[in-house]
Amino acid sequence: MPETTTPVSPKAFASEWPTWCPRCGDFGVLSALQKAAAQLGLSPDDVVVVSGIGCSGKINSYFRSYGLHTLHGRSVPVAQGVKLANPQLTVIAAGGDGDGYGIGAGHFMHAVRRNVDVTYLVMDNQVYGLTKGQTSPTSPQGFHSPTTPNGSADNPVHPLRVALANGCTWIGQGFSGDPNKLSALMVQAIQHRGFSLLNVFSPCVTYRATIEENGEKLDVYQWFKNHLYSLDESYNPHDRGTAFSLLLEHNDLVTGVIYEDTTTAPYDSFLPGYTTTPMAELAVPLEEDSFAKMAAQFQ
Repeated sequence: MPETTTPVSPKAFASEWPTWCPRCGDFGVLSALQKAAAQLGLSPDDVVVVSGIGCSGKINSYFRSYGLHTLHGRSVPVAQGVKLANPQLTVIAAGGDGDGYGIGAGHFMHAVRRNVDVTYLVMDNQVYGLTKGQTSPTSPQGFHSPTTPNGSADNPVHPLRVALANGCTWIGQGFSGDPNKLSALMVQAIQHRGFSLLNVFSPCVTYRATIEENGEKLDVYQWFKNHLYSLDESYNPHDRGTAFSLLLEHNDLVTGVIYEDTTTAPYDSFLPGYTTTPMAELAVPLEEDSFAKMAAQFQ
């Protein structure tokens, strides 16, 4: 990312008004991302948001910067390509739990081990919101949906544990109901040199508006507020074993910087001859006579 600390207004990153459902958690994610980009002193021209399919995939339409709306589950490999082609850009991949931990799970794990300097922002609502509330990879066991009317028999995916096991160099988790803390986490994720995963509990108020507990249905925001464990300054995020234990102890319901590795070099450090000059500036113009010779082969 460009090394600048001159703050700008979050309004610099405001685009068209979102069409998400009222109270959708993604509003909090968008607001936090605009604040983070402004705090970092970024310019819309220096940022690329690469998104996938789903409600969360619309975020690059509402965040003023360069953007690519890719195929389902494919935002991460495209984001890696953008970053390697122009390392001067701040590249953010964005998607949902179905997009990233379902059809995109293979890309996710390989991106983690590759450690390209990309921030992956996942809006995790434990449901397929865009396609009418089906069970997603992170839906809890027993979850009732159109695809699991008798309750899901599957254990949910634990993305933070997967990332930790595969060597992710920065892992954090936030809650869209606390956009100020979420924005601070985004700043740290973007500043990290390497692949950073920021999973965000971003409630779907249309298809998972309540969560049943002890026979009582709680508002989904209130449920998370009751159960999330917020890390404080006494926690050391640099020990992987401690991070694993933390996630197991709190059933992954933890917010803050969970793990950070500042010693592992990013992917581009291992590429012979790699240059930080954008690929577009390295292009050699094709002379007219050379083009004519090439074209003649296809006549």
